[in-house]
Amino acid sequence: MPQCMLKKIFILIVIVFAGFSAKAQTADEVYNQYLDFNLARLQGEKDKASDLGEKILPNAEKLPEKARTNFYFSIGKIYEDTKQLQKARFYYEKVAAAAPDYYVVHRALGYIYLEDVKIIEKKLNASLNDQALNAQLTKDYSSAVKKALPHLEKAQACDPSDETLAIIKLLYKNIHDPRGVSTLDGRLKELSKNCIDVLSDR
Repeated sequence: MPQCMLKKIFILIVIVFAGFSAKAQTADEVYNQYLDFNLARLQGEKDKASDLGEKILPNAEKLPEKARTNFYFSIGKIYEDTKQLQKARFYYEKVAAAAPDYYVVHRALGYIYLEDVKIIEKKLNASLNDQALNAQLTKDYSSAVKKALPHLEKAQACDPSDETLAIIKLLYKNIHDPRGVSTLDGRLKELSKNCIDVLSDR
C-alpha cells in the first residue's frame, strides 16, 4: 500500500477517535452538569433545567447512584409538569426501584397510572353494546387499577390523605375485590414502617 494512502488512513482514524473523545463525557463533567441542572431548577429556570436534563440523560449512568436516582426523579417531575406522562412514568419507575420507601414518587406514579384507569373507564362506559370489547376493556381496567394501587397505598401509608384513601377504596370496589378493602388497614400499617420523604444525592 502506498505511503500516502497509509497516511490518509492514519489521519482519518485520528479524526474519528477525536470525534468520539469529544462526545464522551467524564463522570466529573456529567456531575458538574447535574449541579447546574439542580441550580436551574432551584432558581425556577424551567427551560434551562429541561435543556440541561436532556443533555445529562445519555450519560446519567456516570452519576453516582444516589445522585442518579435524584436526577431521575427531577427529570421525571419536569416531564410530569409538561404532561409527558409516559416519559415521567419511565423515570419514576427507576426511582421507585432504587428507593422503594420514597413515597413521593409512589404518589406521582399512582396518579399517573390513575390517568390510564380513567381513559379505560371512559372506553368501558362507551362499550356497553359491544360484549367482546366490553370484556376486553374490563380486563384492561382491572390491570390498570392493579398497577396504580400499590403506589397509591404506599403514598397513603406514609402521607395519609382522605382523597387518596377514597380513591383506593373505590378502585377495589370497581374491580370487585372486597378483600382488598378488608385487608387495607393492615397493609397500610405495614407499609408505614419505612417512609422516606426526601431523597439524598450523597
